[in-house]
Amino acid sequence: MNTLIIFSLLVVLMLTGMPISISLGLTVLSFLFLLTQVPIESVALKLFTGIEKFEIMAIPFFILAGNFLTHGGVAKRMIRFATSMVGHFHGGLGLGGVLACALFAAVSGSSPATVVAIGSILLPAMVKAGFPNRFGAGVITTSGALGILIPPSIVMVMYSVSTNTSVGALFMAGVIPGLMLAFMLGMTTWYRARSNNYPRLPRASWTERFVTFRESVWGLLLIVIVMGGIYTGMFTPTEAAAMSAVWAFVCAVFIYKDLGWKDVPRVLLSSANMSAMLLYIITNAVLFSFLMTHENIPQAMADAMIGTGVGVIGFLLIANILLLAAGNFMEPSSIVLILAPILFPIAVKLGIDPVHFGILMVVNMEVGMCHPPVGLNLYVASGITKMGITELTIATWPWLLTMLVFLVIVTYWPPLSLWLPQKLGMLSGG
Repeated sequence: MNTLIIFSLLVVLMLTGMPISISLGLTVLSFLFLLTQVPIESVALKLFTGIEKFEIMAIPFFILAGNFLTHGGVAKRMIRFATSMVGHFHGGLGLGGVLACALFAAVSGSSPATVVAIGSILLPAMVKAGFPNRFGAGVITTSGALGILIPPSIVMVMYSVSTNTSVGALFMAGVIPGLMLAFMLGMTTWYRARSNNYPRLPRASWTERFVTFRESVWGLLLIVIVMGGIYTGMFTPTEAAAMSAVWAFVCAVFIYKDLGWKDVPRVLLSSANMSAMLLYIITNAVLFSFLMTHENIPQAMADAMIGTGVGVIGFLLIANILLLAAGNFMEPSSIVLILAPILFPIAVKLGIDPVHFGILMVVNMEVGMCHPPVGLNLYVASGITKMGITELTIATWPWLLTMLVFLVIVTYWPPLSLWLPQKLGMLSGG
C-alpha cells in the first residue's frame, strides 16, 4: 500500500510540470510527516551521509572540463581530424560527425555538451555541402548520446553513487560497448548516405591527417590522462575528473587560446549552475532512496518478482521496458537515481553483475535522450537546426532503431561490457 502511495504521489507531482528534484523532495516530506514514524533526526543524518561521498565530487569537475572544451575550440579541431580520417567514404561529413562525437564524448562526459559542441560546427557545414538537414540532425542527435556511454560519464558516476559500484570498473566497461555503438551508428550513416548518393569529401593525404591530428592532440590527451590514470592506479576516477578540469582549462586558455581570461568566470558560473542542479536532484534522490529502503520496498519488490518465477531474461526485458518508458518523461540523472535503488537489488539477487547492469541502464538512458517528449538531445539539436521536435524525431528513426538493436545485444551478451574490466582485474571489488 505504501509503495502505491509513494509512486502515485511522485507521478501526480511530475504530471503537474513540477521539476523532478522538487517532486522527489515533496513526495519524501509528505510521506515522512503524514504516513510514517521515521525520526526526523535520522532523515537529516541520512541526507548528510548520503551526499558525503567522494565520487560525487567527480560530477562538477567533469561538467567543468566539458564546458571548457565546449567553449574552447577543441571540438572544431576534433571535427577536422575526424573528417580527414573518414571523409572520403559515402556521407563523409556525417561519418566525421559520428567519429568526432565519439572523440568528444571521451573527453566531456555529457551528451548535450557533445551535441552542442559538434552539432553547432558540423550541421551548418553539412547543409552547405549539400546534405539534407534531416540527415545531419539524425546523425548528430544520436551520436551525441555516446557522451554518456564512452567514459568518462556523469551518468555512470550517478549510478555508482546510487549502488556503490566501482566507478573505475564502470568506466572501463563502457569502452568496448561505446566503440561498438559508434561503429554501428557509423554503418547506418554510411548505408543511408550510399543509398541516397550523398556527397563525399576528397581523400585526405597522410600529411593532412597528421597535421589535423597534431592540432587536436592536446584535447585528445585528456582521454589518455583520464583512462590511463584510472587504469594505472595513478589516481581515482574523482581525481581523474579534477585532472581533466585542470587540463581542459590549460588547453582552452593557454594552448589553443580560444578562451580569454575574461571568459573563464562565465564558464565557471555555467558549470556551477549545472552542478548545483544535479546535486539538488541527488540530494532529493538520496532521501527518496532512504524512504524506500526504510519501507522495505526494493526488497519486497525483489521477492515478489523472483517469486513469480521471472528469470534473468524476463527481468532484463522488464527492466528495459521500464527504463525506456521512464525515458519518455525523465532525464537520465533522475532515472538512474530513482530506479537504480529499486532495480539493483533485484538484479543482484538474480546474479546479474552490477557493472553489466550499470552499462545496460546507461544504454537505455542514451535511447531516452533521442526520443520525445523529453529527449534532451532532441531539444539541443532542435535549437541548433531550427527543426521542430516531430520532424527531428522522424529524422533520427534509422539511428534510433540501430540503438535499440544495440540495446538488445548489450542486455543479453554480458561479456561485451565485462570483458575489459575483467581483463584489468577491476571486477573483484564489485
